[in-house]
Amino acid sequence: MGFYVETLQRLVRERALDPAAPTLVVAGGATDRTALLEAGFADVTISNLDVRMTGGEFAPYKWQFLDGEQLDVEPDRFAQIIEHMGLHHCGSPHRALLEMYRCAGRSVLVFENRDSASMRAARRLGLVPSHEFDAVIDHGFVHGGYRNTGIPNAVYRWTEREVIKTLESYEPSYTVPVRFFYGLRVPQERIAAMRNPLLRALGKASVVPFSVLAKLVPSQMNEFAFFIDKAGRQRQPWIDPETGALSRSYERA
Repeated sequence: MGFYVETLQRLVRERALDPAAPTLVVAGGATDRTALLEAGFADVTISNLDVRMTGGEFAPYKWQFLDGEQLDVEPDRFAQIIEHMGLHHCGSPHRALLEMYRCAGRSVLVFENRDSASMRAARRLGLVPSHEFDAVIDHGFVHGGYRNTGIPNAVYRWTEREVIKTLESYEPSYTVPVRFFYGLRVPQERIAAMRNPLLRALGKASVVPFSVLAKLVPSQMNEFAFFIDKAGRQRQPWIDPETGALSRSYERA
């Protein structure tokens, strides 16, 4: 959870996030409560699709039943929206991202898996999963998977360019500043729990070279976050501010 808290604290120091502002957490849970408390956030609503919740599980924060792919939230109700490792449980991670962007007043902060060459190699070797079986097992084979059901969800991994293209497609009349952050987490527990002795040995042997590669090339790290500065978006120069459409003064190249 270090990368989560460190990124929150960094953005607070830079005044990109305001710990006193109304904050919505999408697809949230106990990890979000712990991280946001440590980072000093006060006005927080944690939401998810878990019908088992009664409302007091995340005190002192509030809880709300919300579908991340169709947020029943008034735009600008929350200044900032945060999501940590939940988009890959959605039927459409892109739709959930755009729902957060639509509803956020100022910013969106997302923590997800990155689709890097090192992660693709690790998946082919069986060191990281393509579907999340453990989450479903840990929730009694009933919850924890695809849209919080007992179906193991695919682990969707993002790239920086994919984030940019998604935002450009959704709101082409604006450019939106996006910042990317990287962290390294060595999955020691997962490697130790592997039943296949060959995979376990391969996992242990890969820790040092992977750590060196990640430090030399940060984009190969296995922790990834992106901060969307909605408040800092700029209208495209070819958009007429009065009509919101292409300016009649635009000249073809």
